[in-house]
Amino acid sequence: MKKVLVTGGAGYIGRHVVNELLRRGFLVCVNDLQIDNEDPKIEYSHADIFSGDPDVYNALGRPDLLIHMAWEQGFVHDAQIHMDHLPAHKKFLKDMAEGGCREIAVMGSMHEVGLFEGAVTADTSCEPRSLYGISKNSLRKSIMAEAIRLGFSLYWLRGFYIYGDDIRGSSIFAKLMQAAAEGKTVFPFTTGQNRFDFIHIDELALQIVSVATQGLRGTEKPVTGIINVCSGKPVDLAKKVEDFIIENGLDIKLQYGAFPDRPYDNNAIWGDDTLIRSILSTDRELCEKTERNP
Repeated sequence: MKKVLVTGGAGYIGRHVVNELLRRGFLVCVNDLQIDNEDPKIEYSHADIFSGDPDVYNALGRPDLLIHMAWEQGFVHDAQIHMDHLPAHKKFLKDMAEGGCREIAVMGSMHEVGLFEGAVTADTSCEPRSLYGISKNSLRKSIMAEAIRLGFSLYWLRGFYIYGDDIRGSSIFAKLMQAAAEGKTVFPFTTGQNRFDFIHIDELALQIVSVATQGLRGTEKPVTGIINVCSGKPVDLAKKVEDFIIENGLDIKLQYGAFPDRPYDNNAIWGDDTLIRSILSTDRELCEKTERNP
């Protein structure tokens, strides 16, 4: 049984990734700052992954695959902590690779790209505008160089806009749910004219696991590097939010124009889904083959 370590595995995205890994029969180890309600099907590690210990790979049980999702204040895009913790993220990933981890997946973000309009590909130039985007982009460039130097498989998972399990999240959808629960009937909003790539948390988890486990599944030619985990479809922000209000039966109306659009947001941006669709297709074929020949 292959062992997968998920850092940030108790977080908003991480818990869904862990469930998908368990569903597929992997041995899962979770490392997070705060872990509640431990599941007997999961191993837990309370080791400090940012301690600087060069032997961290052995300390974490020598996993076959690392999915690195740990990141503090990911929804606060200009928090200084993103830059402060960047060196620790770099060292942790390098030490894991040098220790012997041959399969490493890291959660990225479309905020690495910066101002851009259209479909984002692996070759799209990146000029991030927020501290969150700058730190993610810096980590990506650093660890991609290490992947070449050390010869391990790197899957850079470039995420877009997430919804679902909104009580646990910090997105606009989570804030809408919270406002409705507090009895508010008006929600201050931007113009809502941007067009974004929205993906449900369960679909995102499926895509992340499909990408990250290619090497463990024996895929003949794993797709590595930058891979968009996305829907591939741009949707009007206003429409998405209005539909969300209707679907969840919320008694709340949007106050358009109460907030200015964020200066680092794009008018229209979405992920090119060519690579992820190919990976998902191969994943399905391997699953069907395994079911026929258990």
